[in-house]
Amino acid sequence: MKALETLEITSPEDSSKEIQKRAIHALEEGQVVFLPKLSFKLQPSEERFFSPTILSPKSKNISFELKHDRLGGTVCENEDRAALKEMMKRYAVESKKLIDTLFPHYIPFIKQGRTSFRPAEVAGRISSYRKDDTRLHIDAFPATPVKGNRILRVFCNVNPHGAPRVWNVGEPFPVVVEKMAPRVRPPLPGSSLLLKLLKITKDYRTKYDHYMLNMHDIMKGDTEYQKNAEHTEIKFPPYSSWIVYSDQVSHAALSGQYLFEQTFYLPPEGVSRQETSPLRVLEKFLNKKLL
Repeated sequence: MKALETLEITSPEDSSKEIQKRAIHALEEGQVVFLPKLSFKLQPSEERFFSPTILSPKSKNISFELKHDRLGGTVCENEDRAALKEMMKRYAVESKKLIDTLFPHYIPFIKQGRTSFRPAEVAGRISSYRKDDTRLHIDAFPATPVKGNRILRVFCNVNPHGAPRVWNVGEPFPVVVEKMAPRVRPPLPGSSLLLKLLKITKDYRTKYDHYMLNMHDIMKGDTEYQKNAEHTEIKFPPYSSWIVYSDQVSHAALSGQYLFEQTFYLPPEGVSRQETSPLRVLEKFLNKKLL
């Protein structure tokens, strides 16, 4: 299976029925939907935000929640803060329009999550192995259980210096499951309740979340796997966009700076082909229900 499905559209309005069909098939099959001619247009006044100095000391991303009109992760204040929020809001709105237009099947089900702007360089960042996104991994959240919901992400490289966003895309999800799921110990009885009571998680961690999170950690911690796993290097050029189910596609961000990202969540019943979703693939492999 090829890693990319390239769609030569320049705006969401270019999404014909044929384009929509290709996009949803590729996305749910576990490919990256690449939009080389679709970018997020910035205002000249927004160039001042292209510096990692706008980040709060302990933040690696600027975050924005459209639902609550809340901005975080920045030291910007007053007019700068308002302008930064407006830029983030615009990306959130345009990303939603893109998803609604390209994947109309998802409209009744999809929920919008956080928007992020990532002005820091990925390469050379010091972190624990669990937080090291330069290692191949599938997305899973330790504090925020998704309970089987899909994690759909829209990215746009806006690097003004011509630098690409460089990814490795790894093995298909069923192959990852075959290698990693047998190494995951089943959750201890009562552990989900305890994690919530101790406020380690925001909600009950389902068996599905347990397996996804542990596979994420095992993948990142296995140096031999990182060295030997089959992968494809992809260089996303400046002013290009791409869409991916990051819970399904094994990926690693090797380098790049200045990136927009929008997260969406989709319940299992919202996809057109449930059999390819991580929930169904895991349940089939383990021969048990995870929700």
